[in-house]
Amino acid sequence: MEYSFDEKVDRENTACYKYDLRGVFFGKEDVIPMWVADMDFKTPSFIIEAIESRLDHAILGYTFRHDSFYESIANWIKRRHGWDVKKEWISFSPGIVPALNLAVLAFTEPGDKIIVQKPVYFPFFPAIESHGRILVNNPLKYKRGRYDMDFKDLIQKIDNRVKMMMLCSPHNPTGNVWRYDDLKKLTEICLEKNILILSDEIHSDLVFKGSRHIPTASLSPEAAEITFTCVAPSKTFNLAGLSTSAVITSNKTLKERYDKILEDIHVGGGNVFGFAALEAAYNNGEKWLDALMEYLEGNLHYLIRYLDENIPLIKPVIPEATYMVWLDCRELGLDDKELKKFMIHEAGLGLSNGTIFGMEGIGFQRINIGCPKSVLIKALHQLKNAIVQRFTE
Repeated sequence: MEYSFDEKVDRENTACYKYDLRGVFFGKEDVIPMWVADMDFKTPSFIIEAIESRLDHAILGYTFRHDSFYESIANWIKRRHGWDVKKEWISFSPGIVPALNLAVLAFTEPGDKIIVQKPVYFPFFPAIESHGRILVNNPLKYKRGRYDMDFKDLIQKIDNRVKMMMLCSPHNPTGNVWRYDDLKKLTEICLEKNILILSDEIHSDLVFKGSRHIPTASLSPEAAEITFTCVAPSKTFNLAGLSTSAVITSNKTLKERYDKILEDIHVGGGNVFGFAALEAAYNNGEKWLDALMEYLEGNLHYLIRYLDENIPLIKPVIPEATYMVWLDCRELGLDDKELKKFMIHEAGLGLSNGTIFGMEGIGFQRINIGCPKSVLIKALHQLKNAIVQRFTE
């Protein structure tokens, strides 16, 4: 079956965060929005049809999740990632970010320390600090175009107050897919120090050829006992607006504590259309996803080649996963404010400024290539023209 990812869909005036809030976030409307991590491709037709089928019932009252909900998640993860997940390990969450917050509340106490690895997905920060926990930064090391974990620094920063580590796997914004040896060493350290791993694996389906996602909990039964995994179809199939995600742990005590706080604050009911969409995505989505990854790979190769040939001052950190690309703009010689202003007002691009992911992101920008290729081409031409004008004045 052929899928069209070249179609441009008008998302304006649909209460679309990415498009309709450009004026709020960038101070002007006429920027190409390539910031929020959702794609500009239509949600697959088999998912829309599943939602329409449920809508035909015409009563949208209280509902619960059938066994088929849990089975679709477990079967997908087994097929795509080789991890055997049991139904009783799976719980619901109305999104990954809510899951991060709920897990912090369920598994830690005020004053406890939680480790992150900056630059990293910025909602990690308030999930820790807004609940009275202490954020400990174990920054990634950037060398030879790739980010690596700094285990020496990690060990030095662990004390008896460190109770949790938030892991982004695959990593956002750098696009790293963590290797087996990385995850093995990390889990060994956390096992020795009795630290829980909160593993955000929302980008796990969006892995490019040559790399393979390894679920952290799949490394060993011991690793599984200290790992709380977050997954969702939202990035993969463009379903973020349906607020439907899942969390997985084989540790019965952790699951009970999570489920209790989920129910105590009454956010466990979920979204009837989200349930239908998740099942349709995970039961029928493999061919569509394979086609999507081929298209994204084409966009990625175009971006890499274009920058190399036309804008060599900007160097992409080659992602192994996700449709976000981390751009090293430091050779432009602009400070953080100047770089942000340049991208918005001279290049006409709405990108994610690097420092929102931590101060390690100074001089970087994150660009979303989950869009029709024609949009990417236009954005890169605008960037090239702006740089030529700026540096030839």
